[in-house]
Amino acid sequence: MQAVGIIAEYNPFHNGHQWQVAKAKELSRCPYAIAVMSGHFVQRGEPAIIDKWQRAAMAVSAGVDLVIELPVVFAVRSAQYFAAGGIRLLHSLGIVSHVCFGAEYADLSALTKVAGVMQQEQTLQDLRYNLKTGQSYAAALGKALQKHAGINIDFVASPNNILAFEYLRAIKQFAPTLVPVPVQRQYAPYHANRLTTPFASATAIRQTVLTYKEEKDLMALLTGVMPPSSVHILLDKLQQGCGPVTFDRFSAILLHTIRTMPLDQLQQLPDVAEGLHYKIKEAALRATSVSELTGLIKSRRYSFSRIQRILMHALLGTTQAQLISCDQTGPLYIRVLAFNRNGRNLLKHITSKAVLPVIIKTTGFLNSKQRNSTLDLSPLQSMLALDTLASDSYVFGFPNPDWHTGGWDFLHSPVYIPSTPIST
Repeated sequence: MQAVGIIAEYNPFHNGHQWQVAKAKELSRCPYAIAVMSGHFVQRGEPAIIDKWQRAAMAVSAGVDLVIELPVVFAVRSAQYFAAGGIRLLHSLGIVSHVCFGAEYADLSALTKVAGVMQQEQTLQDLRYNLKTGQSYAAALGKALQKHAGINIDFVASPNNILAFEYLRAIKQFAPTLVPVPVQRQYAPYHANRLTTPFASATAIRQTVLTYKEEKDLMALLTGVMPPSSVHILLDKLQQGCGPVTFDRFSAILLHTIRTMPLDQLQQLPDVAEGLHYKIKEAALRATSVSELTGLIKSRRYSFSRIQRILMHALLGTTQAQLISCDQTGPLYIRVLAFNRNGRNLLKHITSKAVLPVIIKTTGFLNSKQRNSTLDLSPLQSMLALDTLASDSYVFGFPNPDWHTGGWDFLHSPVYIPSTPIST
């Protein structure tokens, strides 16, 4: 039994994602698709629009057979670590033969050439130097590649191309048996803010949800760009007051965290360098919201994504030492978020072939009492504890305060969706 793997955020799942899943199965000739998906916080350091279980349910309702969570220590990271975490997790399943990813230019030969240059020591040295000067990952990588291989910076600048390069690097380093399957993006540009049918960016969809409050208006607008099942799930969560979750809903808790955090502790947060902690502390005293805070900190040297990830690390209490340890081990568990009938069969094979334990119920590996006492936690439990803490923080973003209770990861089971898609 072989499956094609996809690494995604599904924030939220839309027609472009459904097209990619179908194309992945077609090109790989694999009958099943498994997605490794970010949990409650995504790669740019932002909270997802709705919770991880319902986003996973969207995917399983529209072509994906099994969705597994990418631990937060890899999900809220720069492209290199995000890609490495996803590839290592897919490889650990024991049944994934291909990995499909989108790119602005789906030329495997060209993408592989760039990924190869990225592995050269001179390129890596320049990349590290550029990053230390505060440049964004895209800018730092683009300059290093242009210097050593004459590669056009525009070819590197696209978020999807950057991830494509990093997937190829991670495959070579951690999973050389996986077959890469790049597909040409058929949907809107990554950060496009306007809805265009039938393919719209997730950014445009989220902006639409924030702009239009009436359910009938949203139904009319989203039906053309999202599968019916995804629209159904999204509107249901909005009606319950469990979305949309935005960064500004964390303003009070984040500003309190930064204002009360000692400077030396702030300096030790991942991605903080060259006195940035002073700027963050000063901005937190002046800002009244997260949007204002990031705006005060942002500069040519420090991108929004980097700043937002730093704020997320502060919120979750993630340390540089924890990230280094997790990068060395890679993901330590296979945590199931959603599956269909095919996915249930896949899980049987994964359980017998995987090199990592499969987590269906969190309490079988970590309970709240153990999490509250960090003295004797195993590396697996420490990694899992951060996921549960991310969930306990995430719920404060729900518009309806009745849903602000904690402990969701200890109570929530994976979502089972029949093979027949949900219809509105």
